[in-house]
Amino acid sequence: MRNFAILTLLMCVAACIPPGRGDYALPQNEPQPQLATDSSVLAKPAEQAPAATWQARGVIPNAATVQGGTYVVQPGDTLRGIANKTGAGSQVIAATNGLVDPYVIRPGQQLQITGGRYHKVNSGETGIAIARAYGTPWNEIVALNDLEEPYILRLNQKLLLPATTPSDPANMSIEQRAAAFNLDIDDIVTGSQPALAEGAAAVEPSDWRKTVTPNATIATPGGGFAGQFIWPVNGKLLAGFGAMGDGKVNDGLNIAVPSGTPIRASADGVVAYSGDEIGVFGGLILIKHGSGWVTAYGHADKLNVARGQKVVAGEIIGLAGDSGYVQEPQLHFEIRKDRKPVNPISHLPKRS
Repeated sequence: MRNFAILTLLMCVAACIPPGRGDYALPQNEPQPQLATDSSVLAKPAEQAPAATWQARGVIPNAATVQGGTYVVQPGDTLRGIANKTGAGSQVIAATNGLVDPYVIRPGQQLQITGGRYHKVNSGETGIAIARAYGTPWNEIVALNDLEEPYILRLNQKLLLPATTPSDPANMSIEQRAAAFNLDIDDIVTGSQPALAEGAAAVEPSDWRKTVTPNATIATPGGGFAGQFIWPVNGKLLAGFGAMGDGKVNDGLNIAVPSGTPIRASADGVVAYSGDEIGVFGGLILIKHGSGWVTAYGHADKLNVARGQKVVAGEIIGLAGDSGYVQEPQLHFEIRKDRKPVNPISHLPKRS
């Protein structure tokens, strides 16, 4: 009876606590709940962003010189086998000779072999790391090797290097490397995925912010996305898409917003990057949406998502700020299709 009275009294006291009262706290010996907006769960300063994925595995230059010429297909030959015999890359051979999937070749066929220096990809290497190791632009390697989405390299794949690549990159100074290598959004989109072993599958995106090892290759969305987006923030347009004078070009929109304004994903997709390695943009998030569509969100002060995380349209992915090379809080927003920036206004709903 006494226990029942005590229990009744406690219930009455609990009922007197005003809802939402700010000075009420759970007992210290019980775990504190974490809300989806708590900084300890999501928000992470850009300066504390995880190390770039291309730093996970160092690249040792191993380029071998291949003599160009003509190869006559023998019975039983495969495109990959010919690549192994000649030392050239199979994708380069296919592109040079106009071969398309399933790459059918026949005995007696003459194939042109493109000469040059080829790097043999090791497990876990990224395109960005390879380019940096040789002091050469990654976008030139992408073009030379006819690389396409999802830009995932494979173990033992051979990449043709630009003719301008330094012959002895190991002896380049830090200044020379910096001058030869300039990281941009396209580099991250096309060259940040670690190479996969033959037959291995990419890791499926996470439904929540889970730890993704830097050497994990993340599966990206397939086709089917039609390019319909929503505004990531509401604010005054500071700069539009296109020419800005003095030879400068804006690849997106710059939208003025108060510091701390939530940045929302413009469409469903998978986070391809969340960090601050591109100084001009400060805190930067890139989301792949499939079918060659990518959105970029720059100048964030807080990064609320991690690489490999699935997001949905309207989900908060970060908080706006003035990180990077800007003087006032704003969001730099880009939409890219097949690597090329397009005018976001053409793909966003009209604002009232």
